[in-house]
Amino acid sequence: MHEGTGSKRFRDFNLEGGVFIVTGGAQGLGLVMAEALVEAGAEVHCLDRQPEPDDEFTVAHERIEKEYGGSLHYSQVDVRDVKNLDETIGRIAARKERLDGLIAAAGVQQITKAVDYTFEDAQKMLAINYTGLFMTATSVARAMMKYKCRGRICLIASMSGLIANKGLITPVYNSSKAAVIQLSRCLAMEWGKIKEDGTGGIRVNCLSPGHIITPMVEKNFEEVPGLKEKWESENMMGRLSQPEEFKSAGLFLLSNASSFMTGQNLVIDGGHTAW
Repeated sequence: MHEGTGSKRFRDFNLEGGVFIVTGGAQGLGLVMAEALVEAGAEVHCLDRQPEPDDEFTVAHERIEKEYGGSLHYSQVDVRDVKNLDETIGRIAARKERLDGLIAAAGVQQITKAVDYTFEDAQKMLAINYTGLFMTATSVARAMMKYKCRGRICLIASMSGLIANKGLITPVYNSSKAAVIQLSRCLAMEWGKIKEDGTGGIRVNCLSPGHIITPMVEKNFEEVPGLKEKWESENMMGRLSQPEEFKSAGLFLLSNASSFMTGQNLVIDGGHTAW
């Protein structure tokens, strides 16, 4: 253990020297989870389709690198552009010949009645929320296998993959999140065992948040009057969550603190699905 910041960390949560990728990391939930990894000492690469990250990324970059000693980087990547995605992940892993973890948080939402959905709309939603996430996970896994890293993958699903959200008509979004939960089990089964050639040992889990105050959700509130109040009343805690309340969960799933956990879906929803 190096002297300084790293020596003060709880060892099972210490990511010092590790290399991690967070998709959907330009802002919101993806960015705050990336911050948690940097605070634990990691080199973190945020990928998002925006040409430049949100202003909050710049603020986070200046704060955490100075205070915690990890590093935060940004690259423009659309998860539907598999060639660029693969090349970017390969380049990140090649620098130190390692890739330790992934948080796949890229996703979009669309409020549309099922009978009004077009083929193109459904295809776009699934291309980002499911296929793009799947391609990200497989690209990361190939890099982990190449460098024989015992990696950790966290797929961001949602409680919407378990229930139909009252007051919000999002059939394809909810279905895509249900698919992500099932995908985590399948990938955990396929990549979990360490093989004779030294590959494998990759843990894959899901994180399913409840309602979070993000730019995407704020837009929902504008589109559906009274939705915020309805969701708050349906929650055991009587409130909605902030992105920062999921930082530690992401760190837990990508650290040795969860060393015997794989193929599971961690639901953090303020009790919404426990009624």
